[in-house]
Amino acid sequence: MEVWQSDMMTTDMKNNLNKKNPVIQTVYTSDPAPMVYNSTLYLYTGHDEDASTWFTMNDWRCFSSTDMVNWTDHGSPLSYKEFEWSRGDAWAGQCIERNGLFYFYVPMNKKGGNMAVGVAVSDSPTGPFKDALGQPLVETGMGDIDPTVFIDDDGQAYLYWGNPFLWYVKLKEDMISYDKTVGIVQVPLTEESFGKRTGNPDRSTLYEEGPWFYKRNGLYYMIFAASGIPENIAYSTSTGPTGPWTFRGVIMPTQGGSFTNHPGIADYKGNSYFFYHNGALPDGGGFTRSVCIEEFKYNEDGTFPTLNMTTEGVTPVGYLNPYIRNEAETIAWEYGIKTEPCSQGGRNVCSIDDGDYIKVCNVDFGDIGAATFHASVASALCGGTIELHLDSPEGAMIGALEVPCTGAWEQWKTATTNVTGATGVHNLYFLFKGKGEGDLFKVDYWSFEL
Repeated sequence: MEVWQSDMMTTDMKNNLNKKNPVIQTVYTSDPAPMVYNSTLYLYTGHDEDASTWFTMNDWRCFSSTDMVNWTDHGSPLSYKEFEWSRGDAWAGQCIERNGLFYFYVPMNKKGGNMAVGVAVSDSPTGPFKDALGQPLVETGMGDIDPTVFIDDDGQAYLYWGNPFLWYVKLKEDMISYDKTVGIVQVPLTEESFGKRTGNPDRSTLYEEGPWFYKRNGLYYMIFAASGIPENIAYSTSTGPTGPWTFRGVIMPTQGGSFTNHPGIADYKGNSYFFYHNGALPDGGGFTRSVCIEEFKYNEDGTFPTLNMTTEGVTPVGYLNPYIRNEAETIAWEYGIKTEPCSQGGRNVCSIDDGDYIKVCNVDFGDIGAATFHASVASALCGGTIELHLDSPEGAMIGALEVPCTGAWEQWKTATTNVTGATGVHNLYFLFKGKGEGDLFKVDYWSFEL
């Protein structure tokens, strides 16, 4: 197993055929917040702008998967600009569903003020989200960042947040207000509860920021970025939702080329997953981060094992069905391409040059096998070819789709080609070819037929 070292990755991303981390390669992503809803795992992330030299973040991003390896890009469900009271800094947030609505808790800088936590609401997990209040939900003036939200078995919801302090409120059932009789509560940061820090007279405990709060088998977990800069990930547990907390140790040591980290935990299809970020993409670092995932098993007593960052990532928990419409922006690994809003709705793949590719994993063609391949494509210039390869870009070619010039970048046409040899389960590579310089064509969606 290849393990990330403390320096950023320098291997040519084009040849990383067996890697699944980072899970998104088209943009820099950070601060992962997974949410399981209706048998789908949604992944909300921050978005580090290209070439950032600070935490330059203007919107949040959303991706989804049903197999943990192929991720569909849903674009940005929310921007700080949705909040009239905000002047910027779309930092770490978390989304949760209640009564058919989705509530996204996000921190931003106020116009003329400090950070505060707002809440946006949508009737869809992929947005768009709208500011639910027209003002912040909570603010203390003391590091109001990194909200984490959880609804307990009795229906009581809690919102924790903060750096350098840890705060919480008891949310009301509407999820956009809190119990003012209890108010904003500051959690006592004691060494017994959050570990002992040395060498920093201003912070006696390991708690730094990025809390992630949840419950499992009657035990409450508070996972958090710890130990100062560079950060590791540590955790505490409690038998109650508001403490007292007991420090349990470090989960993930400092690794990965980013001086920050941020945890997210989810159980999905019988497995437990640990989400985090590092600086693994080309030109990545502390301000250009990338979300990764590791599968793990709790110890029998509910404690965590030590987890290291890997490039292998997780194994699939399902198969991709090639005989239905599949969005081109559903990707396990890619080289060279980008995604953008599509004139037909959703998103499409763009910025395609000769030699770029997309990989999708665990495609089940069945015993009979596919006979034809279709793709919705557009090209204002010369078009090109989509070669279909099994298991690597140089693997067996089962077909080649000629992409015509459709006359305009937003003029879509369904192109078709015959395929042979597409049986069984394989990783499928779309290898893009063309003689033109620059963008060759765009792809919206694809499917095979028997």
